[in-house]
Amino acid sequence: MYKRLSIVMFPFLVLALIGASVWGYLEHQEKNTILIKAENQYQRAFHDLSFHMDKLHTELGNTLAVNATSEPSYRKGLVNVWRLTSQAQSDITQLPLMLLPFNKTEDFLANMAKFSYRMSVRDMTKQPLTEEEMKTLNTLYNHSTEITNEIRGVQNKVIANNLRWMDVESALASENEVHDNAIIDGFTIVDKKVGGYDELNWGTGSLSVFSKHDVKMLSGDEMTADQIKKKAVEFLGIPDSNGIKVVENGGSAPEFQSFSVVVPSQDSSKNETQLDFTKKGGHLVYFMKTRDVPSAKFNLRQARDIANEFLDAHEYKDLSAISYDQYQNVATITFAKKEKDVTIYPVQVTVKVALDTLEVTGLQATDYIYSQKKREIGTPKMTVQDARKQLNPKLKVTGESLAIIKNDLDEEVLCHEFIGTMNNNIYRIYINADIGMEEKIETIRQDQAEAAKEAKT
Repeated sequence: MYKRLSIVMFPFLVLALIGASVWGYLEHQEKNTILIKAENQYQRAFHDLSFHMDKLHTELGNTLAVNATSEPSYRKGLVNVWRLTSQAQSDITQLPLMLLPFNKTEDFLANMAKFSYRMSVRDMTKQPLTEEEMKTLNTLYNHSTEITNEIRGVQNKVIANNLRWMDVESALASENEVHDNAIIDGFTIVDKKVGGYDELNWGTGSLSVFSKHDVKMLSGDEMTADQIKKKAVEFLGIPDSNGIKVVENGGSAPEFQSFSVVVPSQDSSKNETQLDFTKKGGHLVYFMKTRDVPSAKFNLRQARDIANEFLDAHEYKDLSAISYDQYQNVATITFAKKEKDVTIYPVQVTVKVALDTLEVTGLQATDYIYSQKKREIGTPKMTVQDARKQLNPKLKVTGESLAIIKNDLDEEVLCHEFIGTMNNNIYRIYINADIGMEEKIETIRQDQAEAAKEAKT
């Protein structure tokens, strides 16, 4: 019986074995195809990075070689530096370096891109490059020489030894200590050298993600953790400080020193409230209470009024609603400082209001806290009628006012602000009130425009 059964089952077992083998082979082939494709993408991005860094070094040298009075040549060179730096940044993001400390090099390239862009867009006939900026350009050229040589050395090792980027990805993902990987070692050396460079003068303004808050703008004395805990209790109006956790941030760097506060829910829910305070002065810069908002029982105008009362009850004064958005039954209203009928956009506060109970559930006030300074709001040299002449004749203007904004050079400028429609789109356009130059154009969604109009009424 067993013999007969084995004779019957044998062909099926053979077929199953053949099927499993074919399936395993196809899976192996598919996996290899994916790995080869990923390796090719990594290799392309790496060699592109080496090429762009080499071109960047050459372009910096060419820019320094032109005559100091040749404004078009300088502008062209700086535009090319900005373009190549941006391409190098893009190449880096395509490499498996997320687990490798390479942030100093990325920061350096980001600041170089911002520096070259700011220099290229300004009017050099009125603002030629200063001695300090020329010194920065020379320093960037010297640094780029070193970075290019290091990356080129890694490239030579990759080509000579047929090194694979997939091995780098596996090594970085492994919890074991990495040994003898030429690519990882090369990029680590580059980042250490960049980290050892002296601080450069990047000029006024920098990328917002790298900018340091000016603590001189803050009023008040330095706070302790216990004082911050008391401030959190007073702000939330809770009976005691039981369960409140306070963590100090920033280490020895004054511009990053702050306190983070976590407050457990006062009811049976697991929702926590988070707050951030500055160490100097104990100013609240962030507040978020997470909870579900199942329905919207109140409208925008009611939410705006509640947000206004909330801001007036605390340290955020003289603000006017400028924009509105709604998501999952929560209203997000942005306020900007208003002074002499001029909207000061750099001084902003964002408030979140739950539309089921009109409870304020969030606040973001970093721009407001760190932008407090005395501003001289002068009289526009250009009338609103002359400013309107700079607009497209087909733009139907629906609103106009004065505003202070930050331009591409990170400078605060007084502008005539126009809101208008064209080609079924709504635009907000800022015309420099002194020289008549178009500073910025923003596209506004239809629902945002209607909401902002309602919020201001």
